[in-house]
Amino acid sequence: MTPAARIGAAVVAVIACASLIGQFILGYGPEDTAVGTIWARLRYFTIITGIMVAATFTWMTLSGRRAEPRWTAGITLWILIVMVVYHGLLATYGKSGLAFWTDHGSHTFTPILTALWWLVFARHIAFPWRLAILWLAYPAIYLAYALLRGAFDGVYPYFFVDLSRFPASQILVYCIGLCIAFWLAGLGMIAVARVRARV
Repeated sequence: MTPAARIGAAVVAVIACASLIGQFILGYGPEDTAVGTIWARLRYFTIITGIMVAATFTWMTLSGRRAEPRWTAGITLWILIVMVVYHGLLATYGKSGLAFWTDHGSHTFTPILTALWWLVFARHIAFPWRLAILWLAYPAIYLAYALLRGAFDGVYPYFFVDLSRFPASQILVYCIGLCIAFWLAGLGMIAVARVRARV
């Protein structure tokens, strides 16, 4: 990578890691254990995706090499979906202090910085359109994981997978809708990459 790309990757890595640490601190109560807190946080798509971003950009910073283009585009897509879903469906404003910075670090700053890095510094190639389907694998597996985990412990991370609030048919509609949104967003990513590859 160029020095500028490496510095940019370092900025993304620092923000992503700081946000994850903040999430851990906020979730750690006086009666909690570190392992228990980590396990509780790992029920969230935001946290799992944030770990992927933090690990990828930390590796790129330390190695000076860009990650594989399909992977970089994929995690950019997933973290952008985190931002859109959060601000569109889940956001609770009015937080302050560590809660404010952690919330926006995870759901706003990390996605925006990741997308900017991808646009400016990633290696763009003419991805095949079918890649948008392959990028659906991770969110689809996550939805199954969230439903299965919630069925065991009764805690669902998001309302659209909460079987204690909605019937299975309604949850299915939500999940299908999310997958369609992911697929369309993936097609948009591929379109941008194809344009960038020509440039």
